[in-house]
Amino acid sequence: MAKVFCIEDNDGIRELVSCALLSGGYEVSAYECAKAFYGDLKTTKPDIILLDIMLPDEDGLTILKKLKSNSLYADIPVIMLTAKTSEIDKVTGLEAGADDYITKPFGVMELLSRIKAVLRRASKQLPSSDAVEIDGLNLDLSKRIVSYNGQEIALTYKEFELLAYLMKHRSIAINREKLMEKVWGFNYEGETRTVDMHVKTLRQKLEVAGCVDLIKTIRGVGYKI
Repeated sequence: MAKVFCIEDNDGIRELVSCALLSGGYEVSAYECAKAFYGDLKTTKPDIILLDIMLPDEDGLTILKKLKSNSLYADIPVIMLTAKTSEIDKVTGLEAGADDYITKPFGVMELLSRIKAVLRRASKQLPSSDAVEIDGLNLDLSKRIVSYNGQEIALTYKEFELLAYLMKHRSIAINREKLMEKVWGFNYEGETRTVDMHVKTLRQKLEVAGCVDLIKTIRGVGYKI
């Protein structure tokens, strides 16, 4: 039985989500604020987190960034639940490491379907013992560490995931839509510039470490290593 943590300050929505999850066969712990959530997180690691953005004590994006920067919790899938519907809000959530983004109001069946999809993707991740090395660039999936000729390179959660996918598919030209689907779990038209932005920052960080021209742009297609 998958364990779900839900952080939502609206009593009605929190109760609705809790009931839907329980009826769907999940174990649920629901919180109205970040403080209570952090308290339980110290002793229990959930399988997935549902996270509202607008919270009374700490906004959801700040919580998300803290989770993704902590090696103990970085691998926990997170779905954002929010009334914010603008594209920039979605992109911000994706950049911070969210696995999915559901805008309010939403249907119970949609919520359960999204949770199943995210958990399914998470279960298909590469074994934690896997490591990839290309021309001095080493990626350790178990420790989530990237280094070039022994020098560690600090990457964001999604930059790491993007690099890992490209390295595992060396020499294959991968289009932006495929990268958006595989790395972010989304397949929305118009949001592929999120991929371009992450490739740009990833290249910059690799180049600072001395790893130059690793990620190639394939005109009209996407990128490859």
